[in-house]
Amino acid sequence: MLDGRWRSNAERLLDPLGRGLHRIGVSADGLTVVGLLVAAATAVAIGRGHLMLGFVGVILTGVPDLLDGSVARYSGKAGPRGAFFDSVSDRVADALLFGGVAWYLAAEGRYLPVLVLAVLACSMLITYERARAESLGYSARGGLMERAERMVLLAVGLCFDVLVPVMWVMLALTAVTAVHRFVMVWRQASAAPPVPPADPPAPPPAPTEGRAPDDRRRPRSRRLSRVPGRR
Repeated sequence: MLDGRWRSNAERLLDPLGRGLHRIGVSADGLTVVGLLVAAATAVAIGRGHLMLGFVGVILTGVPDLLDGSVARYSGKAGPRGAFFDSVSDRVADALLFGGVAWYLAAEGRYLPVLVLAVLACSMLITYERARAESLGYSARGGLMERAERMVLLAVGLCFDVLVPVMWVMLALTAVTAVHRFVMVWRQASAAPPVPPADPPAPPPAPTEGRAPDDRRRPRSRRLSRVPGRR
């Protein structure tokens, strides 16, 4: 929900900043790497119990993700390679942040890290469903718990030290989103008519030995031409 509505507005507001970063020589890939480094530092801060630092770090992790698109556009280098790198980096950042939460909750309960692992697994499933659906020509956007919602809830849990209730809410909503996307793609695939497999092309005729393929013998006439003056 927020990815489609809030993200576009935020990118529009930060567009002048992205243009300024491009002018001073900052690249989109560099911003993506900075976001990964901030996510790793935030995960360590959360794991060591510095939740307010983790709250600030989650916010700072999202800023490069909002700016790299505009920087790539102004540099003229927006393309599949950058989009792929950005998408993979988002998954790595998610794993780092939730790993820090699991590290922190391990001291409070023996089974709480399993809860965080379940949230991370459902999050990765949601992302995979969308990627696989789009590769097949279907749409799997939307849902109650996309990446922006997960980051907002995580920031709330860190700010008010209510990570365990937030993880339970996040698990329920990510599971609902995963089922919703599965049903969405299933219906699209069921409504689409089956595409018959294309017939393989016929192999070219094999050439005949001793002559060209298009050289064809013509039958000789049975009558001999008569020579004038002779019988």
